[in-house]
Amino acid sequence: MSSPQRVLITGATGYVGGRLAPRMLEAGHTVRVAVRSPGKLRSVPWRDRVEVAETDLNDLDGMTAACRDVHTLYYLVHSMGGSRQFEEQEAQMARTVAEAAERAGVRRIVYLSGLHPSGVELSQHMRSRVRVGEILLAGAVPAVVLQAGVVIGSGSASFEMIRHLGDTLPVMPAPSWVTNRIEPIAVRDVLYYLIHAMDLPEDLNRTFDIGSRDVMTYADAMRRYARVAGLRRRVVFHLPLPAPRLSGFWVGMVTPIPLALAVPLVQSLQHDAVADEHDIDAYIPPPPEGLAGYRRAVSLALKKIEDNSVETTWDVHYSSSEAAADPLPSDPDWAGRTVFVDERSRTGPARPEQVWRVIESIGGRNGWYSLPLAWQVRGVMDKLVGGAGLNRGRRDATDLQVGEYVDWWRVEALEEGHKLLLHAEMRAPGRAWLELSVEPEGEGSRYRQRAIFFPKGLPGRLYWWGVWPFHGFIFPSMARNILAAAAARDGSGPHAPERTPDQAATAQTATEQDIEGAAAARDAGARG
Repeated sequence: MSSPQRVLITGATGYVGGRLAPRMLEAGHTVRVAVRSPGKLRSVPWRDRVEVAETDLNDLDGMTAACRDVHTLYYLVHSMGGSRQFEEQEAQMARTVAEAAERAGVRRIVYLSGLHPSGVELSQHMRSRVRVGEILLAGAVPAVVLQAGVVIGSGSASFEMIRHLGDTLPVMPAPSWVTNRIEPIAVRDVLYYLIHAMDLPEDLNRTFDIGSRDVMTYADAMRRYARVAGLRRRVVFHLPLPAPRLSGFWVGMVTPIPLALAVPLVQSLQHDAVADEHDIDAYIPPPPEGLAGYRRAVSLALKKIEDNSVETTWDVHYSSSEAAADPLPSDPDWAGRTVFVDERSRTGPARPEQVWRVIESIGGRNGWYSLPLAWQVRGVMDKLVGGAGLNRGRRDATDLQVGEYVDWWRVEALEEGHKLLLHAEMRAPGRAWLELSVEPEGEGSRYRQRAIFFPKGLPGRLYWWGVWPFHGFIFPSMARNILAAAAARDGSGPHAPERTPDQAATAQTATEQDIEGAAAARDAGARG
């Protein structure tokens, strides 16, 4: 590893750049990032540890200033624009960056491009990436162009396409490009090569193919993904039509990947993406633990998603539609775990402590404050398929502890007076949570309620959309009735006359009776 240097990263808000920056910091280097909108870095964990140069890649003076005192410049920019001027815009940015690097005395440029065959007509986007590499190699500053195929990691557009298709479709009719050969590479190995590119001889100016040595077809990649993810066998068959644009629209429709990205992404899959040479081994030895094969790379990507706590996975404002987690703040909102969320929020006059008492007493004899017959039917269905149903009840009518059961739920987290997180133990094609929380608002409270579901495969998605109409009845009334029960406990809410100590003590000993009375009123309201 070279001695600590100052490096400049362009594309630091992108998938690879956002992961390279913290690793460069860990290696002891000084990191500067060139960004057009520094606000995009606001929530990035390493923001306060890097130098920020606010500039546009087309601004020669701004880029020259950003390159000052920089040893290695990492060019990790490639947009998916669709305009006719797209290629020329990309080329002009590369020329500007190359000239700025020369003016500022940068010692090396490292660019991440894509694997591609020679002697064939490439897609617009792959052609543009090749051209950018050629411009950098023709500049005065020595450049190393690393050419990678499908990058496997949570957040990578290519991997997310495979993941969403594999999770969603047990049978996949696909155009002929699924028979093309690819050599995927784990994102951790891409980062390994990028970091060690600083150690290459300073006069080296060439391209290197990088890959896992694990070659397969796109169809094989989808089948193997399903096996690693624990899904049923996926059937992938190809149609004798290339149809790149049509299949791009299809990918955009059946996955959360935006059409503007899905179409050019699929158009770039029309040719084999396999390394033609392994010359990199003579300069940078493989990682000590070896290059990750495809299954290992997929396993690592899925483990990263799985290891994200439920809080970091869905603690964002989703509507009741398909969305996905953010493994990093800079990743797109369709990356990471797929999650469905039904979120409700209401305000009421009851004090937060009274709302919390109702929250903590939910389930068991006290019920779920909405359409009791629907909950009972769901409980019976769960019992019929071997689940817990509603028969378990709860240990105590008013007090909960982490790890205790509440009907078919288990208490996963509890912040006294504020938040209750229940993990479902019912039988379902996925994993589910219910979060109930309260916080002060004015003289009353704001109650927040979220049902969270991580679907498993197509059955999980069908299950969510099957029960979603019922959520439209159950969850709004649940939020409304919980606040009504809290207001009933609180007298007339925040304006109620102050209780004497004796009255307070009497109210405390009558907690369970209050709850049962509120539940009775709730059930009567539900029947009405």
